[in-house]
Amino acid sequence: MVTEIFKVDKDSLDILNKAAELLRTGELVAIPTETVYGLGANAFDKNACLNIFKAKGRPGDNPLIVHIANPLDAEQIAYTNPLYYKLADKLMPGPLTVILPKREVIPAEVTAGLDSVAIRCPAHPVANKLIEMAGIPIAAPSANSSGKPSPTTASHVFDDMEGKIPLILDGGECDVGVESTVIKITENEIVLLRPGAVTVEMLKDFCENVSIAGAVKEELKAGEKPLSPGMKYKHYAPAAELYLIDDKSVNFVEFTKEKQKAESCAVMCYDEELPLLENKNLLPVGKREDIKNQTKRLFILLRKADKMGVDTIYAHLPDDTGESLAIYNRMIRACAHKIIK
Repeated sequence: MVTEIFKVDKDSLDILNKAAELLRTGELVAIPTETVYGLGANAFDKNACLNIFKAKGRPGDNPLIVHIANPLDAEQIAYTNPLYYKLADKLMPGPLTVILPKREVIPAEVTAGLDSVAIRCPAHPVANKLIEMAGIPIAAPSANSSGKPSPTTASHVFDDMEGKIPLILDGGECDVGVESTVIKITENEIVLLRPGAVTVEMLKDFCENVSIAGAVKEELKAGEKPLSPGMKYKHYAPAAELYLIDDKSVNFVEFTKEKQKAESCAVMCYDEELPLLENKNLLPVGKREDIKNQTKRLFILLRKADKMGVDTIYAHLPDDTGESLAIYNRMIRACAHKIIK
């Protein structure tokens, strides 16, 4: 299969029509969103959705997120409640996924057999326009090989999906850089299952009862079923072994300088640390206080490390609160909880 890439915006109607027709006829299309690129299929088409798992090498018990053009469209595929609309009014379209009881129109293959469905309304103008033009909800996990760092540019998608899908829509670099926040809600409770740009603090503006699932910071317990993408498996991982350094107990610069002398390694460091380290395989994440930029650059840098061909990568252990929780969650999964203290 030849994989085509087209640069698009919301007014590229010819290309978007082509993508919409491919989706309606059961093909896969890579789509830009504000978070990461998604690998989209018709959410009503069981076989098309199974092809997502095949293209990614994704385990079948890892549920997909269903993307809609308008928050009101959730009624077609799920049983909503007042809290959903309260959230949707302020946070959708945007980087938020809400898990709700599903309607029968959504195949079990999409939800990994769960009786709930994950719903998101993306803010990226290309993604939103395409869903509207296709006239169907689009099931879409990240458009990467399962377990690898998620793609935030069309070239990342091509690296993983060349020859596996017919079309990649290039909408530029993703603004957020990590996947959407995923929450499960009832009428008076929010449980955070995957952190993202919508933080716990933001969610507390809508509901007093907000909790964080244990698997956000820890490994999923044996036999525990994942309720959200990104909960169960080692995810977001580069080819090299990644280690996180707890700089509250280890001097990051001294430790990594020694490793630079002894190993084939890359170092993900803050901009302020660049003059203090050997000028060799450095991956600057941004200024220490600039969490948004660190988030946006995370997967770009992990993929860059792969192209360096190093054996190991060393990085700071992020804080596990506020905006940093999303980076913390991705990094501990990428390194399989290998933390140096």
